Amino acid sequence: MTISVEATKMSKVCQVTGKRPMSGNNVSHAKNRTRRRFEPNLHSHRFWIEEEKRFVKLRLSAKGIRIVDKLGIKQVLADIRQRGEKV
Repeated sequence: MTISVEATKMSKVCQVTGKRPMSGNNVSHAKNRTRRRFEPNLHSHRFWIEEEKRFVKLRLSAKGIRIVDKLGIKQVLADIRQRGEKV
């Protein structure tokens, strides 16, 4: 069985904040401009859900991890599920 490269790609989107890659310019000292991408600071993180007795793996930006710390994983998961995303 061969796995295609397209099947293994993951989108670079934070599951909590919705941050996505942005585009912009590299600007040299001579003011030459070339296009580039600004990627979000994504991390894969596992959270233990006591009510469900299981781990949930989320792909979060650094800001998303801070939101989970502030609101709690239960509230964040409820918001994600309300948007219709599968967790």
